[in-house]
Amino acid sequence: MNISNKTYKELSIPYFKETFDCIDDVMSENETPYYLIGASAIALQLLKKGIKPNRGTKDIDFAIMIPNMATFENITVGLIKKGFQKVKAPLTFYSNSFNVAIELLPFGEIEEQHTDNFNERYTDLHVLGFSEVLEAAVPIPIEEKIANIPTLEGMVILKLIAWSDRPGERENDLADILRIIQHYYDLEFDEIVEFHYDTIPDENFDQLIIAAEVLGRKSKLLINKSKILSERIEGILTSNLKEVSKSEIAKDWAKKLDRAIEYTFSILEAFHKGVNSH
Repeated sequence: MNISNKTYKELSIPYFKETFDCIDDVMSENETPYYLIGASAIALQLLKKGIKPNRGTKDIDFAIMIPNMATFENITVGLIKKGFQKVKAPLTFYSNSFNVAIELLPFGEIEEQHTDNFNERYTDLHVLGFSEVLEAAVPIPIEEKIANIPTLEGMVILKLIAWSDRPGERENDLADILRIIQHYYDLEFDEIVEFHYDTIPDENFDQLIIAAEVLGRKSKLLINKSKILSERIEGILTSNLKEVSKSEIAKDWAKKLDRAIEYTFSILEAFHKGVNSH
């Protein structure tokens, strides 16, 4: 299904195109590859199939591949010229004209030990998984321009890491992962039937369980690109699968779905099974 180059208007971000144009101009001037990530990226992926966003956001997140601090400083100058101003939050810029905040998450050569610590203020901004996930980014047209965004599998990986870094502050990450699982069966139905038919049981058919396992299988292809990334994801999953009543992920999903925690625990188990499939 082809996505319209005006589908982005369904995002309910009034000046999304204008903001995107500013980013595109500044990154092009600095020869900096950039990627749209976060809630807006997930929404654009789902909009390809006509699924409208379930939550609005006035924040737009971008991952930017830069080699050094000088490049980031040049980008900062470019954004200020476009009317953005730096705010107290690290790596965040705000436009009064567009009433939008953008967050820039640098990765690439500037990374050290998978922590974005080119400035002491930013040592808590982990970018583990960005390189692996964004290698597989897909293009989405924004009128005459192109936004490169992660696949849904890639977004799940990034969301898991972001949540585990700050679990008390990142509830929306788990909600976004669950939303992807909820729609994944319909989105990937043809592929599931053709290549993952073994996940469909003869009895007790459940779309979320099937979707989670297939999502895990496809996420594995990205996760296995890096031993550090693989170990990190495995650690997050196993720590949440030790005991049903203590699984923070299962508890969160149970509340959101209004289902028993045992059921949402089984969804997480299915995802883990997929990640570890051979």
